[in-house]
Amino acid sequence: MPEISEMVSVPAGHVTLGGDFFVPAQARAMVLSAHGIDSSRHSTRTRSVAAELRAAGLGTLALDLLSEHEDRGDAVTAQQPFDVELLGRRVVAGADWLKIQPDSRALPIVLCGTGTEAAAVLQAAAELPDRVLSAVVWGGRPDLAGAALGRIQVPVLLIAGGRDPGVQRLTEDAAQQLGAPHSVRVVPEATRLFQEPGTLEQVVAMIKEWCDDRLSAR
Repeated sequence: MPEISEMVSVPAGHVTLGGDFFVPAQARAMVLSAHGIDSSRHSTRTRSVAAELRAAGLGTLALDLLSEHEDRGDAVTAQQPFDVELLGRRVVAGADWLKIQPDSRALPIVLCGTGTEAAAVLQAAAELPDRVLSAVVWGGRPDLAGAALGRIQVPVLLIAGGRDPGVQRLTEDAAQQLGAPHSVRVVPEATRLFQEPGTLEQVVAMIKEWCDDRLSAR
């Protein structure tokens, strides 16, 4: 299959979400990464991570969880970024979209998110026990997923920075609520944003290793 690289529009209820859709030749899985609240799909960091994943044979869908109208900060929608259940439903919409695309429908899906998006990813993982392979969250607030944590059935990787003890503690607390197989990894030199030299590379290496293990187990 030839490589696919497209800007796409993903329907999600009454809104349409923007995304960047890449499928490398002979892709082994799709990584759906959630953006738009605490991270941008257009940032250099996001594009760098996606490129590293594609080099490892993983397709990527970088999906905004807010529509263009919402992203402008409209007063009516100002509280939506904090509606984790709404954002989780939009991650589900992204997974549904991947499953009807000719170039990705046969590939397993890994959900990925950081910041507030991490909680949305976990909300979605709880709703998709048979449609996703795994979920990965890093540097975020997985605790905001609340009761959904106990309903997740797919394996979860949680990554925290060792120089942000507050977020590390919240991550570990969230992990204790998971009934599904999971692993907590710590990048010792990193703060919450993983901006320290070499720390983001460690995160990417952990994600790739985790995906390889899940695909092998599958």
